[in-house]
Amino acid sequence: MEPAEIIQHSGGVIGASWLMIALPLLGAAILLLGGRRTDRFGHLLGVAMSVAAFVVAALAFFQLLGFAPGERRRGVSLYDLIPGITKIGLLVDPLSISFCLLITFVGSLIHIYSIGYMAHDPARRRFFAYLNLFVAAMLLLVLADNYLGLYVGWEGVGLASYLLIGFWQHKPSAATAAKKAFIVNRVGDFGLAIGIFTIFATFHSVSYAGVADGIAKGGSIPFTAIGLLLLLGACGKSAQLPLQSWLLDAMEGPTPVSALIHAATMVTAGVYLVVRSGPIFQATDTAQLVVTIVGVATLLAGAIIGTAKDDIKKALAGSTMSQIGYMMLAAGIGPAGYAFAIAHLITHGFFKADMFLGAGSVMHAMNDEVDMRKYGGLRKLMPITFVTFFIGYLAIIGFPLLSGYFTKDGIIETAVEHNAILGWLAVLGAGITGFYMSRLVFMTFFGKKRWEADAHPHESPAVMTWPLIILSVGAVVLGAFLVLGNRFMIFLAPAVGRPEELPSFAPFSPTGLVTLALVAVGAGFAWVRYGSAEVPAVAPRGSFLTTFARRDLYGDALNEALFMRPGQWLTRLAVFFDNRGIDGLVNSLAALIGGTSGRMRKVQTGFVRSYALSIFVGAAVLVGAWFVVGNL
Repeated sequence: MEPAEIIQHSGGVIGASWLMIALPLLGAAILLLGGRRTDRFGHLLGVAMSVAAFVVAALAFFQLLGFAPGERRRGVSLYDLIPGITKIGLLVDPLSISFCLLITFVGSLIHIYSIGYMAHDPARRRFFAYLNLFVAAMLLLVLADNYLGLYVGWEGVGLASYLLIGFWQHKPSAATAAKKAFIVNRVGDFGLAIGIFTIFATFHSVSYAGVADGIAKGGSIPFTAIGLLLLLGACGKSAQLPLQSWLLDAMEGPTPVSALIHAATMVTAGVYLVVRSGPIFQATDTAQLVVTIVGVATLLAGAIIGTAKDDIKKALAGSTMSQIGYMMLAAGIGPAGYAFAIAHLITHGFFKADMFLGAGSVMHAMNDEVDMRKYGGLRKLMPITFVTFFIGYLAIIGFPLLSGYFTKDGIIETAVEHNAILGWLAVLGAGITGFYMSRLVFMTFFGKKRWEADAHPHESPAVMTWPLIILSVGAVVLGAFLVLGNRFMIFLAPAVGRPEELPSFAPFSPTGLVTLALVAVGAGFAWVRYGSAEVPAVAPRGSFLTTFARRDLYGDALNEALFMRPGQWLTRLAVFFDNRGIDGLVNSLAALIGGTSGRMRKVQTGFVRSYALSIFVGAAVLVGAWFVVGNL
């Protein structure tokens, strides 16, 4: 079944859906332009604008539910960018509103948490301005009804993430990480831009409706090229292979940034792009296959990286990379996988934000220490943080009846039916997840205390723990609510199309039992290595595979060898050609003219007798030449 037709809408909350973008954007403008005069209330204004955007999103959602399923794609016209060619508008449908609810709800909780986490930072007002800017850009990305508007939001998210990752500019590592994220994402953004140009050249439109109409009319359409270019853009934003190298370094930003970017918003933009571009990908088996391969390769790579990280935030970043890989795998399957991809994206937004903020709570209590080898035994001293973090842990490893069990295992079962090889590799990834996430929990909250003498672990204030409690509740109940009865698949169908057969989730299926067994084995192995055994203060050197994982699978080394070094050589060659070639030619010509003019100046002596002699000699030469010619 194809997506439903878009119905133009101008009334009610949906007609005012632009407020979702305008409110946090206004907050960012006031906080950035108001300067120090807004320092006293800047954090409160930032929270209020994010919460207000959530209220608008919730009201729009309920208004959307009031329409018949086939009428739930509502377009909101704003203005004509190029009259008769490109209109700028918003699209409120089940896909975009699901993202809006996630972005604004989880984003608001992160804003509230940041009040406590950034309480003593002198630039707190600017931090909240950047958070508001990020939320506004992300909402534009998912609400735009065309690829051009999506691209504006896409670049806005890139700018805001650069500002947030490098917020603590006094740290060279943070400044470097921000630049790295910005540059790596430019590679993906270049692919997305070329893809949009190709879409416009092919369909003479960049709107989703125009593209869908063009596909229906058929003709010679470069589906594979467009799909692969869009995938390149998705790989950059969602940290998928081969553009994943920026993600772990981005942990240098404040922990709320990690929760906002790496849980609920920026890294999910690539999944949104692939699902929103479903009609294009469904027309090319090649592009769909590449999406699934990239997803599986990334989910395994992220899991392997997570097994060897001692930095709690980097271990969670490897987990994020892996979980987005699961979503990409589902998105590449097509309509049968779209609902599981977005459902896992939503549940992941809750339990991963819960764990990132929980990690921030631990760091807050441990003088910003991030090395898990210097933790241990914190569960008794930080009971709320421990319980909420543990719930997120159970959700991500797929513990029965928690959210990740329904959404991630739904992806795995659908993948096994679609492609057995890719599906069973996803099962292997789940087993590795059981190990590295258990390792993280055991090293942090169990065992003997290993912290420094000057550390005094304590529970975080209520402004930080209440968001953890709310997120952990979502980590428990959301999966069953979305998946059971195909509730979310039916809701999403008007936006992405309905599969020919609804793939129902079967609890404790053979595939699910194998997955649970591997997860249990991984968790048990982690307990033997890190739960019941002594954790050394310094990580042992380990095997080649351990080093391979610690160095992020040599991703940076590969990028350096394939791109940075050849780029340096090309730059040096260009400089040499410019200096010796172009500049050499210009300088040589200038020297020739300058030397000639210098010699000519010596003829101009300024003495009248010299000029008279020159005239006499010239006249004599002319007269002599006349006589010679006359005699001939």
